[in-house]
Amino acid sequence: MRSKPNFAGDERAIEGLPIRLVIALVVGVASLSVMMSMLGGIDGLVVTELDTRPTPEVVGPGQQTVEVTVVDPDGDPVAGATVVARSGTARLDGARTATTDENGVATFELAPSLGPNQADGTVEFAVKPPAGGQYVDRRENTELLVVG
Repeated sequence: MRSKPNFAGDERAIEGLPIRLVIALVVGVASLSVMMSMLGGIDGLVVTELDTRPTPEVVGPGQQTVEVTVVDPDGDPVAGATVVARSGTARLDGARTATTDENGVATFELAPSLGPNQADGTVEFAVKPPAGGQYVDRRENTELLVVG
């Protein structure tokens, strides 16, 4: 008659565990990379970061007409975006908004000012992408430099 096995003193079970964990990790990482590459190809999940290009890029204090072009990473203009100009290290009397035209250009009348003993400053731009597009504005945009 056979006796019951005593598992309390059996140390062999741990022998194959580390290699099994390594295999499971490799298979999991490979599966994850395949799934991520499949998701990357779906257009509905792809978003494009926008940036601003002020013209001129450098102005002095006082009343200025500044055109801001909203562009995608390829440099193509984006129509229908709302651009917000606000004080950076240069001061403005409140925020200003404008919407880009079919050429991706928003026109602002700005009067930036610098503080005492301030040699230069910046005006910041934020972009609200057009509705229904695949655009986002998460990073800092190109700023307007104000030189006194």
